[in-house]
Amino acid sequence: MFEDLVLETITKYNMISSGDKIVVAVSGGPDSMALLNALINLKEKLNCELVVCHVNHMIRVVADSETEYVQAFCASKGIECFVKKVDVLSLANEQKIGTEEAGRNVRYEFFDEVFDKVNANKIVIAHNANDNAETVLMNVLRGAGISGLKGIEPVRDNKFIRPLIEIERADIEKYCEDMKLDPKFDESNKDNTYTRNKIRNVLIPFLKDEFNPSIVEGLNRLSDLASQENKYVESIVDKEYANILVSTDSGEIVLNLKEFNALDEFIKGRIILLCVFNLFGSTKGIEKKHIEDIIKLCERNIGNKYLTPNKNVKFFVGQGNIVITRQ
Repeated sequence: MFEDLVLETITKYNMISSGDKIVVAVSGGPDSMALLNALINLKEKLNCELVVCHVNHMIRVVADSETEYVQAFCASKGIECFVKKVDVLSLANEQKIGTEEAGRNVRYEFFDEVFDKVNANKIVIAHNANDNAETVLMNVLRGAGISGLKGIEPVRDNKFIRPLIEIERADIEKYCEDMKLDPKFDESNKDNTYTRNKIRNVLIPFLKDEFNPSIVEGLNRLSDLASQENKYVESIVDKEYANILVSTDSGEIVLNLKEFNALDEFIKGRIILLCVFNLFGSTKGIEKKHIEDIIKLCERNIGNKYLTPNKNVKFFVGQGNIVITRQ
């Protein structure tokens, strides 16, 4: 039944094509072990090739035993396994970022490294329905818009795929038990100093008990609806962006000021974010107040003016154009 659900999600979102070579990100926890085992059992039906990548964050005492567990499991199944050990705590201190962010950066860099090394065309991540519900709640608490409510995408960039995204954690853990996988549980998931853990361990159980026993299902439904609406909005934004675009290259985007000012304010904000994303591959560091200031700057259009929302990007208004440049 579990493997049928995995196959159903893969089919629904067209995640895997015949002949695909897939990098499976495996931590050794229930989610990734259930996913790996299911994909091994489905690989002939899917006609795909699997390799595993595992990152040892060197944070917990049991990290080495988890690495050995993943390596032994892969060896027993004849699956090639790539391992990387990184002192994430030291790296976080050096880069002056949180350990969660540092760990995520290390993982995704290694996923891409293995992806290129083995000439793969998909990377499989074990995010599940509960992870998605938690992400939606986190984004609600941060005051996110539609793009935040869509949560974790089942498929991103036609490269990252999440076959467990519609399966709840309880079903995953039962599959692990039924298949005697003996996954390794990360004790740090009980540490409620992390926002996600507090949402997982405190907020969602409270909402289940006091408001809605099916809160995870409800949040995933919200995520699906927001995703559909966001796709529609993106299609409009892309069309308007193309209409007002004067020129673009790797370091600069020029927009027609008059045509920009004629747009709805919501669309203006999304175009600003799109420009930043096209220049940097991310909109990190651009907040709602920055967008509002840029829109006001464009509307005033008195002389040559500019704004630098952060040290990386500059918005210059003059001579009938908006010029967005990498600093």
